[in-house]
Amino acid sequence: MSHLIDIIGIQKSYKVGNEIVQAIKNIDLQIDKGEYVALMGPSGSGKSTLMNIIGCLDSFTNGQYILNGTDVSLMTENKLAEVRNKEIGFVFQTFNLLPRMDALENVALPLVYAGLSKKERTARAEEVLIQVGLKDRMKHKPNELSGGQRQRVAIARGLVNNPSILLADEPTGNLDTKTSVEIMALFREIHKNGNTIVLVTHEEDIALNAKRIVRLRDGLIETDLINDKFEQNAIQFV
Repeated sequence: MSHLIDIIGIQKSYKVGNEIVQAIKNIDLQIDKGEYVALMGPSGSGKSTLMNIIGCLDSFTNGQYILNGTDVSLMTENKLAEVRNKEIGFVFQTFNLLPRMDALENVALPLVYAGLSKKERTARAEEVLIQVGLKDRMKHKPNELSGGQRQRVAIARGLVNNPSILLADEPTGNLDTKTSVEIMALFREIHKNGNTIVLVTHEEDIALNAKRIVRLRDGLIETDLINDKFEQNAIQFV
């Protein structure tokens, strides 16, 4: 069976002045459909670079990345943009919502590029907003929503295209503890529905919500382990 994400010998280096900095040294990583994986590590460990490569936001220097059976290194810029829109749903720490658009319009936006009619876009956006618990907030603009509600809108936007992967970068970074718990419970629900989630975090308690934890240090994978506390955490959320 082929993996959803198959990263083989990936390296990424940057030139800073006269110095070559290796952000990722030689990483092999396989993620299957339906997995819930946390990429963990301190600042400078390479986790954000790896996330950008997985999300087709950044290129790599050496190695191979097969996403859903397609070799990413052979893709044109147009194809990469299409993959980012169709295959990957992004959830960012800073929400990245458009302030003049209401929740429904923000969530429907990726569907414009997918070529759906306005009626189809609205119906699908409403469906995911209900899924994330925002049935009564669809017509509210971001400044009329709490931080947790804004992140729910961002999650709905990430799900609207039925992506192969939901990629979440420090999704609770701007939220208080209570709201963080609610958002992590929502991710758990999304995973239970069969979605593949890759979560990037430097916080141990957030990583423990994932079923598998990949720890990075100095551009290498230090450990890649199944989280034996996953089911135990589920009980706490009930």
